[in-house]
Amino acid sequence: MTKFLIVTGLLVVAAAAQTKSGDMKNGERLYLKNGCFECHGYQGQGGLAGARLSQTRLNVAGFTAFVRNPPSGGMPPYRAKVMTDQELADVFAYIQTFPAPQPAKNIPLLNE
Repeated sequence: MTKFLIVTGLLVVAAAAQTKSGDMKNGERLYLKNGCFECHGYQGQGGLAGARLSQTRLNVAGFTAFVRNPPSGGMPPYRAKVMTDQELADVFAYIQTFPAPQPAKNIPLLNE
């Protein structure tokens, strides 16, 4: 069991070392180029076809895994041929810049 944990830990470290931290500017370019905004909105606010991305609780590995293999009937999978792991790290860095959604009490229309 200990050998398994050591090998698993080394694989995780090796995978993380292959992907540099995300480039927010390139992530913005990719978010627009690949049409992410069409479903998720320009500020990750979500909509009828896409989930809210602002304040995601996923880390970059979870984000990458989800984008590569989303649940069926949802968004299309973005395989490595479309966006590399590094490019997904860049998109993730960009998503981290999205502002938090406004609380309902601060939206006048919802308080009428």
